[in-house]
Amino acid sequence: MTGSRVVALGHYQPAKVLTNDDLAAMVDTSDEWITSRVGIKTRHVGGPDEPVDELAAHAGAKALAAAGLQPSDIDLVLVATSTAIDRSPSMSARVAARLGMESPAVMDINVVCSGFTHALAVADHTIRAGAATRALVIGADKMGDIADWTDRTTCVLLGDGAGAAVVTADPSAPDTPGGPGIGPVLWGSVPEMGNAVRIEGTPPRFAQEGQSVYRWATTQLPPIARKVCEKAGITPEDLAAVVLHQANLRIIEPVARKIGAVNAVIARDVVDSGNTSAASIPMALSKLVERGEVASGAPVLLFGFGGNLSYAGQVIRCP
Repeated sequence: MTGSRVVALGHYQPAKVLTNDDLAAMVDTSDEWITSRVGIKTRHVGGPDEPVDELAAHAGAKALAAAGLQPSDIDLVLVATSTAIDRSPSMSARVAARLGMESPAVMDINVVCSGFTHALAVADHTIRAGAATRALVIGADKMGDIADWTDRTTCVLLGDGAGAAVVTADPSAPDTPGGPGIGPVLWGSVPEMGNAVRIEGTPPRFAQEGQSVYRWATTQLPPIARKVCEKAGITPEDLAAVVLHQANLRIIEPVARKIGAVNAVIARDVVDSGNTSAASIPMALSKLVERGEVASGAPVLLFGFGGNLSYAGQVIRCP
């Protein structure tokens, strides 16, 4: 069976940076309070003239350029997002139009913070089934649009951005230890706890039960992440990098430690970008690759978690 692999990445963030001191002028908070509780120093926030599909298209264009491909080469576009206000045209259709694609299949995937790893699995499965050969997979969210800027417990977390991956068919990418492709996904959810993270109302607003999410993430997710490695035929010690959903540094660090990836670079883009939901994993990985912190072909664990109390992870080979 034909496998698939990630061949290139790209990311994009709005130019405006909101610091902790900026937030302290808006709500009752401080740089010390934010840093000590969530580890975030800055976040990027887009304006009203920067819709989600524009962020996504910028990231997608960069990934295509890095792959040496034209928009017409893509036959599947998947956009993971939970901040698309309009139902139709979808973000994926709008991205395809912005990039001048010819006739790709287009689908949006809303699994909130674990959206990108779900979308990457869908692209992998679609290519394996022979229904596509080259996919553009994007995670993009404007969390600033759904933030309650009067709630100091949540608004300090959120940022805007997009990350993209080009995924292509690869007959030499079997699911074997050391294989160069996208490993098997392990995904699931905890439906009875789904209300712990919410984007509800008109206009929609983000809210969460922070302590419940923290306890679930730090206690339940590490063994699941280790099983992702097992499905890929490697051990956590083999990992060159771990890219978790960039929710909160106080979640990322204990989860990464409990996974046991003692030789891995741990992505900490949350410090500079905040929680960008579905954008966080591809954006953080793209930056690691851009800085040369992970070698091409090295095994990387991607693990998304959050809204719906859903999770999805896979081991990929770094492009």
